[in-house]
Amino acid sequence: MKKVRKMGMGAFIIRRLLLTIPTLIGVTLLIFGVTQLFTPEQRAVIFLRQDPRRAGAIEGAIAKYHLRDPIIVQYQMWISEVLQGNFGWSLTANKPVLTAILAKFPATVEVVMFSIPITILVGIFLGVKSAEHRDKHIDHATRILSIIGYSLPTFWLGIILLAIFAAALGWFPISGRLGAGALNFVTSRFSGWRTYSGIYTIDGILNGQLWITLDALHHLVLPTITLVTIQIALIVRVMRSSMLEALGKGYITAARAKGLTKKEVINKHARKNALIPVITLAGLMAAGLINGVTITETVFNIDGLGRW
Repeated sequence: MKKVRKMGMGAFIIRRLLLTIPTLIGVTLLIFGVTQLFTPEQRAVIFLRQDPRRAGAIEGAIAKYHLRDPIIVQYQMWISEVLQGNFGWSLTANKPVLTAILAKFPATVEVVMFSIPITILVGIFLGVKSAEHRDKHIDHATRILSIIGYSLPTFWLGIILLAIFAAALGWFPISGRLGAGALNFVTSRFSGWRTYSGIYTIDGILNGQLWITLDALHHLVLPTITLVTIQIALIVRVMRSSMLEALGKGYITAARAKGLTKKEVINKHARKNALIPVITLAGLMAAGLINGVTITETVFNIDGLGRW
């Protein structure tokens, strides 16, 4: 941290961002290298939408995509297509990969953008309280709950929540992102609905249709609870450990010696320094969830990246 302060936070962030460039280049080389394990004929079949048995189809694809050219030429052509947004064709979605990603991405983002803030805020709060009351009832209860939450299978928790709160009590919808009425409204050509982001909770506000936003929020409750319950355990454990380490530092002892109250020591000194590993973990967690909350999207029938 002393090194970060010396060089300035802005310079530190720029330096970190610049380091992503060689990382991305390495990733492209790795992906492209894997494709070189196949023969030109095998790679040509991948490009063909029509029957590859048609006379000349494979040879035509090889010539079109330069699959027998030197590797460096193939890589240059491939990376130029990637930079233009051409990521290939998705057989499962039956459309270009980028088009499929843009169609599925909003559904995943909508779940994640509500789950992550709740997970982080509640996790930090419970982690601080657990460390503050070390080896007391609050600490024991928090640790037990985090272990239980971390151990629960996502599909099982999702099904249990659906069985209780959707099927038995009828408080929440069973699946999907919108109810039938709201879905018909947003897909109708005559409703005047405009898609700005594909995230219904946001688009509902931008279209002046708050009932769409409320309907989308109603559908998000159970998936959000599922993700928060599973993910929060790790935040709590890391925050507790980091807080206990911070509370043992010399500057905390000095702060107490100056007559600061326990609340001031916790909130103004210990918690700020204990947040550093938690912020790193939260960033990784958010990236992982955006990549696709597969099981949650499958259980709750959310048509997002994970289910795709």
